[in-house]
Amino acid sequence: MADEFPFEISPMFEGERIRKDNMHVELAGPKSIGFELVRATDMKDVEDGKFTLIGPDLSEMAEGSRYPVAMIYKIAGELVETDLESIVERRNHEFQNYIQGFMHLNQRDDVWLRVSKDAIKKGLTSFEPVAKAIMMLFKNELPFIEKVEAVYITDQAEIEKEIDNARAVYKARDERTKGLHDEDVDTFYGCTLCASFAPTNVCVITPDRISLCGAINWFDGRAAAKVDPEGPQFAIEKGELLDASSGEYSGVNDLAKRLSSGEYDRIKLHSFFEYPHTSCGCFEVVGFYIPEVDGIGWVDRDFAGTAPNGLQFSTMAGQTGGGKQVVGFLGIGVNYFRSPKFISGDGGWDRVVWMPNMLKQKILDSIPEDVKDKIATDENINDIESLKNFLKEKEHPVIKRWVVEEEETIEEEEESQPSEAQYYQPMQYVPQQMPAGFMPSMAMMGGSGSGGVKIILKNAKVTVDKIIVKKIE
Repeated sequence: MADEFPFEISPMFEGERIRKDNMHVELAGPKSIGFELVRATDMKDVEDGKFTLIGPDLSEMAEGSRYPVAMIYKIAGELVETDLESIVERRNHEFQNYIQGFMHLNQRDDVWLRVSKDAIKKGLTSFEPVAKAIMMLFKNELPFIEKVEAVYITDQAEIEKEIDNARAVYKARDERTKGLHDEDVDTFYGCTLCASFAPTNVCVITPDRISLCGAINWFDGRAAAKVDPEGPQFAIEKGELLDASSGEYSGVNDLAKRLSSGEYDRIKLHSFFEYPHTSCGCFEVVGFYIPEVDGIGWVDRDFAGTAPNGLQFSTMAGQTGGGKQVVGFLGIGVNYFRSPKFISGDGGWDRVVWMPNMLKQKILDSIPEDVKDKIATDENINDIESLKNFLKEKEHPVIKRWVVEEEETIEEEEESQPSEAQYYQPMQYVPQQMPAGFMPSMAMMGGSGSGGVKIILKNAKVTVDKIIVKKIE
């Protein structure tokens, strides 16, 4: 294999990250455009092993430059069907990361690639050996593929012509699961394609919950498990329903314990706070808890700004990813917004208070009418205080949670008569349901550093390993 290609190919390179100081060229990503697409094609219409490049090759790209890129593969075979397109497409991510000095992130029209300086020095001066290696791996690892042809595009104008067609294909795939729900099937599907980046991640794909990367729906998982039972997509017997509102199943819990090597033993598929689904690193959107308003905001990869909590997508993604269950953060695929069970365990859309306008417009038809105009965006809200005022003005459903809590706090204060030696400063706002492990800030507690502070935590689960109290000299 070393003689055939100007690079090494091995799963050991899957976790490789190419930083800017070792990057020769960047392809697509957040500052450019690109996509990857696999199409099932008749045998007679595929020239096996053929590679076509439209646009400049690697040898024509200056060090430190950025180019758009599109990768289109036509596959054919007796067992090839449309349902397998997204599965093969997702394997492009895995196989390109087998190439030393070549980094592939994300999926669909969010792809992001980098080629290292070392790879260029070793002879990687053309996309052709990359495409040839991927086609070889497709046929070796996915025996239902008998013929495959590749077209790579690095010409901006040509990609702009083709990208709408690709997005139409993605949309048609996503539409298929609309009439099917978790309760209608006995089997879910799992995916371990991101195991090299997130070893403890447990990606569960159901009719009501697309994969975190957004590339694989329930039908795709079924087709992949059928043709490749030992592959990275596999069947999960969902088992007994333990909690309908949050989507907890005994079969999923058993899988979580096995795939995470015992780190997790419970997953609630439609919960944000309690035993949430793990997050890998390829998720399309990050959800983040905003304790000051007891609401949830969402930010996607395309948003380059700062959310009301003062953080950008990249920062929150780093906090969320790695295959962890993180209280206060959750990675999802965009199509999960369209699910009738969208975070149903924690209030669904009534809990959503903010998202970038571009993301909101993308999923606008899936937002319930009664909250559609009550969800703030980056166009009018960029900080917590203005978010609070916006939610009050719009009478967002989440403010009912504040009223209940404030009334309970007042009643408790009236019942308690502090002595002269005691001074209580009530919290300005206490979330009705503080998620486990989420610690309030001083701003939340209304503390100013002087006097006492009364903290009321309701429905809270707090674990403390050690408390050290020191006298200030």
